[in-house]
Amino acid sequence: MAMQLAIVNQSHLVVPDANVSASGFPGPWREPTFTAAAKVRVGVTCCFFLIASCSNVAVLCSISGKRCKSHLRILILSLSIADLLVTLLVMPLDAMWNIMIQWYADELSCKILNFGKLFAMYSAALVLVVISLDRHWAILYPLSFTSAGQRNRIMLWTAWIGSLLLASPQLFLFRLRTVSEANFTQCATHGSFPQRWQKTTYNMFTFCTLFVTPLSVMIVCYTRILWEIGKQMNHKNELARSKNDLISKARLKTLKMTLVIVISFMVCWTPYYLLGIWYWFQPEMIHLTPEYVHHSLFLFGLLHTCTDPLVYGLYTPSFKEDLRTWLRRLGGLLTRKAKNSKPLADSEMNIKDFTSMDGPTTTATTVQSVF
Repeated sequence: MAMQLAIVNQSHLVVPDANVSASGFPGPWREPTFTAAAKVRVGVTCCFFLIASCSNVAVLCSISGKRCKSHLRILILSLSIADLLVTLLVMPLDAMWNIMIQWYADELSCKILNFGKLFAMYSAALVLVVISLDRHWAILYPLSFTSAGQRNRIMLWTAWIGSLLLASPQLFLFRLRTVSEANFTQCATHGSFPQRWQKTTYNMFTFCTLFVTPLSVMIVCYTRILWEIGKQMNHKNELARSKNDLISKARLKTLKMTLVIVISFMVCWTPYYLLGIWYWFQPEMIHLTPEYVHHSLFLFGLLHTCTDPLVYGLYTPSFKEDLRTWLRRLGGLLTRKAKNSKPLADSEMNIKDFTSMDGPTTTATTVQSVF
């Protein structure tokens, strides 16, 4: 029973991996199996993978095709890249690990892939922090608009480099562990921490830097923004109906979009992180919660990767227009292929024979006489 949480925990590195306990938990060890709940998890993960990859690629193509130099453009671009990293690194590895149950690759792959997973999760969270700080400055300090582009580039570089550094311990902590009597090999952190408190400390550090600190910054930023907007409304400091008013509306629309993205991040991931805290301090909770609960909470967290492009599309008319254009082009391409592959009807054969013998038809009467 203690090994069953391994299938849940190997998919996210904040919740401690119970698969490391193959030789660490007291009592008889039983090899995990590909349960019905895990099969459902793999199926849902594959659906999420298709949705998130297609939608985030669409956002990337739409943004890359724009010639505008809005400083927010690079932020949404970075968020889409971070979401794609989660999609391409976390989701496939989670599905394959659930199917195979144990680790069949070498130790270097074990280290690099687990590093990549945590790096993707950090980048998605820290880019949201940068977006929140940008909206904070844009609303509270609108006169700093001219320096926003350079400031955002510095913050983005800090976010990406910080993600690399914060995820780097995974390269040293994860290693292959084998249960010799069962010929069972797992990629885990078991044995990397001499004392249990050290492992708990590292898990709490990861939890704070990956979730608590980013979420706190987001909450502070948007609380101050909403407070400032509320003050302006109370004092009826409405702008005149002019160009400045249009700029204000654009900023408020962007604010709504980023606020919804942050709320979805908080709603999607909070339950799973709370499950992780419970496990760290009470490992016996594995016996108290059904397996499908662990799988469901992790899938609910991954849902955030799918919602970001949806929110962007709802608040961005140009993205909707791009989608319509792509769909029209795709429909036209499929129609042309269908026409090319369709066998010629008798009437079409008659037209071809008629034009080949007597020259091209020049009047509508001639064409009609063929049918």
